[in-house]
Amino acid sequence: MLSQAKIHATIPAQDLARARTFYEAVLGLKPGNVAPGGIFYEMDNGNRFLLFPSSGRASGGHTQLGFTVDDIEAEVGALRQKGVTFESYDMPQFDAATSIATFPGTRSAWFKDTEGNLLGIAQMTGG
Repeated sequence: MLSQAKIHATIPAQDLARARTFYEAVLGLKPGNVAPGGIFYEMDNGNRFLLFPSSGRASGGHTQLGFTVDDIEAEVGALRQKGVTFESYDMPQFDAATSIATFPGTRSAWFKDTEGNLLGIAQMTGG
């Protein structure tokens, strides 16, 4: 049954080489299985996602891949130092100075990869 299956996200890339450079050099991820159909990135906790070549365009309208972290300020700061630009939103929960939105139970920040995919970082606050 599907409830027992392992799952993975799939992230489209119009330029797979450009996207691979971003995911590895900027985000610091290491490729697992590399094949003509794409690159699996294996996370330390057993999760993984597939970056695959696509002629379609990313919607960028919703979070397509999320990373849960223990210290969102540290992650945002480290990525900014590597040149990542964070998204800005006009909502009361969003702090433009930090690029972090605070909601009950979570704090979040978003950025786009080189292909226009919207990626999120979240810290669970338990509140």
